[in-house]
Amino acid sequence: MLLCIDTGNTNTVFSIWDGEKFLAHWRISTDHRRTADEYFVWLSTLIAVQKFELQINGCIISATAPRVVFNLRVLCNRYFDTRPLVVGKPDCALPVEPRVDVGTTVGPDRLVNTVAGFDRHGPDLIVVDFGTATTFDVVDTDGAYVGGVIAPGVNLSLEALHMGAASLPHVDVTRPAQVVGTNTVACLQSGIFWGYIGLVDGIVTQIREERQRPMKVIATGGLAPLFDQGFDLFDAIEDDLTVHGLRLIYDYNKEMGNV
Repeated sequence: MLLCIDTGNTNTVFSIWDGEKFLAHWRISTDHRRTADEYFVWLSTLIAVQKFELQINGCIISATAPRVVFNLRVLCNRYFDTRPLVVGKPDCALPVEPRVDVGTTVGPDRLVNTVAGFDRHGPDLIVVDFGTATTFDVVDTDGAYVGGVIAPGVNLSLEALHMGAASLPHVDVTRPAQVVGTNTVACLQSGIFWGYIGLVDGIVTQIREERQRPMKVIATGGLAPLFDQGFDLFDAIEDDLTVHGLRLIYDYNKEMGNV
């Protein structure tokens, strides 16, 4: 069985692959102070509740928050007796290397989403990930990551408004009943919702024009369905895109003899 760990700036997802399907996905807040022992107690409790009989013999990690990697490595080494692959490190090979400026470090989540998107949808993709940041990843004809766009995330924008303007409340992200708000909450919700509809549509349009070819748009991240309410922005929404990519990268490295 394979343990896939996807660590973002806000949350970390642990997923168990049994060779045929994912048995479970568990989420915990990302905290670099959390020790390997704490991770294991939390994981083992969830495993016991769901009455799984697990024998983890492989681990792979994607971490946009580098400070958590050490304790995740210790978790895999100490409790599962396995050396984890870490996406973005030299010993973790990719099916196709990214083509970016020399010296550029690409976020591991973007590399993983590229691999997964190409596997499921083929070439010429734009992968939109609604996370702490809203990212647009461009996948070339051979499956290579060739660049993209980074914009502030939806919740990050709301938090910045709330912190920067004392009179503005914190609001939930939802589609407002109408564009023109008649109270402060409705105005904020409209600005965020329609602002991000315009942001996604505008950036996708510009990428297509620059690439001069048709490109599918695949969305992932918890807020993706919110922005797919009849606007035809996305060709597909993939909830498990990142963990699917982690599994593919692990299998590739296994074939290459790296694990």
